[in-house]
Amino acid sequence: MLRNKNILIGITGGIAAYKICELVRMFKKNDANVKVVLTPNAKEFVTELTMDTLAQDRVYIEQFNTTDKKPEHISLCDWADIFIIAPASANTIGKLANGIADNLLTSLACAFTGTKLIAPAMNTGMWENRFVQKNISALKNAGMHIVEPESGFLACGTCGKGRLASVEKVFNEAALLLYENQALKGKKILITAGGTRENLDPVRYIGNYSSGKMGKALADAAYNAGAEVTLICTFEETKPYKTITVNSALEMENAVKNEAQNANCVIMAAAVADYRPAECSVSKIKKDKNEELTIKLVKNPDILANLCKNKKQNQIIVGFCAESDDLIENAREKLAQKGCDFLVANDITRKDIAFSSDYNEVYILSKDAPIKKIDRSTKENIAKSILEIIFKGENSGN
Repeated sequence: MLRNKNILIGITGGIAAYKICELVRMFKKNDANVKVVLTPNAKEFVTELTMDTLAQDRVYIEQFNTTDKKPEHISLCDWADIFIIAPASANTIGKLANGIADNLLTSLACAFTGTKLIAPAMNTGMWENRFVQKNISALKNAGMHIVEPESGFLACGTCGKGRLASVEKVFNEAALLLYENQALKGKKILITAGGTRENLDPVRYIGNYSSGKMGKALADAAYNAGAEVTLICTFEETKPYKTITVNSALEMENAVKNEAQNANCVIMAAAVADYRPAECSVSKIKKDKNEELTIKLVKNPDILANLCKNKKQNQIIVGFCAESDDLIENAREKLAQKGCDFLVANDITRKDIAFSSDYNEVYILSKDAPIKKIDRSTKENIAKSILEIIFKGENSGN
């Protein structure tokens, strides 16, 4: 699987740097090409000669030490299939999160647009520092993959979280990413997420409890699998793929119409309001002496049904169904009414998978295949399973 894959490994200054010697050997034993980049401080822990010998290629340290026409941070970016930074120090993590490019490694991280895998290692106090955690969150939001440190005995003599994850885990994560990056390559996937808000006046709205976590997990998983992703969501989101922020059902309908034209697959994970106020007050509705307030509601367009009526040839359309009663029966009825290729159904009465949870459990219905159940797991894992089922169905003609 790794034959002729180009692995770029960046090593920062930390005692765990010596462990990366074994990581390089693992990639070489699996027929991958490896190039190593050291920060100036990393040379205090591993030698150029060691890495030169293991990688069977010269080690890169100086940013502009090149004999060709391209600076190193451009030529190496063009070459690499994945960029692994291990161990990643708190200092380098802070630079990556803030776009600082003051050495070859950080310049590469700034310029490289492919898959990045970061394996932090540091003292427990540093790892738990709120600014370090803020930087880690920023890297995750930017689409970088984090292999979190493990707990155990540290070189500084303390015991806690901060030890570099095992090289086997870093290797396996990288291999999985390289494999997944090919699965949906060439696909254009449109995904919606979050609950729409239907305004009553400038300060009030009718909404629902959808957090959008399932839709975001699907978008992340599709992007990691190599797809060209567009996420239409009801909240601000910074991602390495295209995002469009909308508020109401009508705004979502317009955005979906525009983006669905070129999509191979549309996944409607958003909780779109069925009704909206017939009128939206331009000024705040004031409380008066009446004990009741009557609001007239009108139906919103059925975005999923309209998509299905106008679907392109070979386009896959996936709907979602959140139910509190008779889950499978209602899902079957919705699948028939809407005409989508797949319907993902989940029970909103369960507190362990309900709105805003990081977990889910779903049933996937389709026209010509038995119902498939995906047992309770993280929404990230559920998203991967949903995509696998959808595109396996496409390949088998279901």
